[in-house]
Amino acid sequence: MSDLLSLYTPEGASLPTCPWENYPRPSLRRDSFFCLNGHWDFGVITEGEALRFDRTITVPFPPESLLSEVHTVFAEESVLCYRRRFPFPADLGGERVILHFGAIDQRAEVFLNGIRLGDHIGGYQPFSFDITDGLAEANELVVLVRDRLSDHVLPYGKQRRDRGGMWYTPFSGIWQTVWCEGVASNHITALHLPTEPTHTVLTCEWSRFPESGTVTVTTPEGKRCFPLQDGKAILNLPHPRLWSPEDPFCYDCVIETPSERIASYFALRTLSIETVGGCPRLCLNGKPYFFHGLLDQGYYSDGLVTPASPDSYRRDILTMKALGFNTLRKHIKIEPEIFYHECDRLGMVVFQDMVNNGDYRFFRDTVLPTIGLLRRDDRRLHRDSATRAAFRTHMAETVAQLRNHPSLCLWTIFNEGWGQFCGTEAYRTLKKLDPTRFIDTSSGWFMGCETDLDSRHIYFRHVKLKPSDKPLYLSEFGGHTYRVEEHVANPEKSYGYGTAKTREDFVTGLRRLYLTEILPQIPKGLCAAVYTQVSDVEDEINGLVTYDRQVEKVKPEEFADVSAQLTKAITI
Repeated sequence: MSDLLSLYTPEGASLPTCPWENYPRPSLRRDSFFCLNGHWDFGVITEGEALRFDRTITVPFPPESLLSEVHTVFAEESVLCYRRRFPFPADLGGERVILHFGAIDQRAEVFLNGIRLGDHIGGYQPFSFDITDGLAEANELVVLVRDRLSDHVLPYGKQRRDRGGMWYTPFSGIWQTVWCEGVASNHITALHLPTEPTHTVLTCEWSRFPESGTVTVTTPEGKRCFPLQDGKAILNLPHPRLWSPEDPFCYDCVIETPSERIASYFALRTLSIETVGGCPRLCLNGKPYFFHGLLDQGYYSDGLVTPASPDSYRRDILTMKALGFNTLRKHIKIEPEIFYHECDRLGMVVFQDMVNNGDYRFFRDTVLPTIGLLRRDDRRLHRDSATRAAFRTHMAETVAQLRNHPSLCLWTIFNEGWGQFCGTEAYRTLKKLDPTRFIDTSSGWFMGCETDLDSRHIYFRHVKLKPSDKPLYLSEFGGHTYRVEEHVANPEKSYGYGTAKTREDFVTGLRRLYLTEILPQIPKGLCAAVYTQVSDVEDEINGLVTYDRQVEKVKPEEFADVSAQLTKAITI
């Protein structure tokens, strides 16, 4: 398939018949759930050929991944053909049946029992169809997928057909859970639970018309009931317990109407920028907070962009928390909702990137910024109207998709100039969509537009930051490499910054970097720092754990004291 070795993560060594059986939408949960993951018929054709299903694939893993059991990168002009036969689940309940797709990359066309349901364009957002009227006792679901990676109009992330270095194996097709649920004829389609300091205003979106009912919230003092009128409820809590990584408390709630019963959750917290000790500071719940973070690409050696199990997310989060980290910068990728749910419950802040589109050019996007040309008029960049429109649509959909998660505290709009255009306008648009979170408009370079932070990337020199009128954010740094033999994907090539020959050298260098370069910047105004990165990814061997998650390069007892000093420095 490629020049990469086959490496399994702990969760990928033995898959169940139906992977990812977990309920995929924890923020809006019904009792009805029918999972369609597992073995599907699969085939690959060129445009115009008859459909073919001559092999099998394991859903929800992309065909390029090891866990899909296909493990092949197909030609760009290919049409991926999926087929799943299933009986109607008579005990599903509800008056209508909704078919859900977590995400398909990149253009999907869906048929049920020979009838075309519709299509969807875009690789990172969920979509659904009401399939009630087309169901039979025995059903055939067919999904055709086309992925034109060379067309950079749609967001595409770090994938590239000629992978290598900072570019990764492309993925396509179904890569998140496929599932059905039974719903009432008039049912809730979405919830909005904004994060506030003392209360939240629950707003329900409906398939037909809003209904009244009750919302029951479980608090430390017991259950409290609130009226739901015309789809809205003000959930006032007299003794609010605020969410933080140290105390990730979430309020469970149940919404009951004449038509249905929904389970959800929310949290209370505040984000603000305050001047403390003469420096602008990022504050969590009214107090200066050091966001001690890691770049998180969300790639796995066996499932590629889809880990073997949601437990893989939990493993990563808990491993990084044990080292003292409290923040993950989810880099140019959107995860299934379960990832954000785990961050909410386990206490891990998320800094979320938008997924880039547009062309990457080495001279413009790497050479010029490296020699110090960081300010440009980005209104002249990426002028193609279709590319700009696609990014704006993606940004709005991403906010709607993730807005309820209290762990999400910052949005990154553009990374290192890649796809960047009209940054000030993008900032203002995003601020209207979500005024509650921090925004890093241009992470790393091509500055000069409106933003909440002074965001820098430093890889090739010592970390020395100048005072700013905005909170200082070291949004990428480090990237030191250490090669763990028999746990590297590419035995021939490595990518990263700086080399440690032994694990002891790696740990010593990591500690020195934080104690001599990062810690002294905190009194000068540094509020957040994101080290590259959580795990090795393909050629990149700069992770704190290996690509297969089998080896931790640094142990908690070797680094947790450093993390504690960072936290203490910002509270003095």
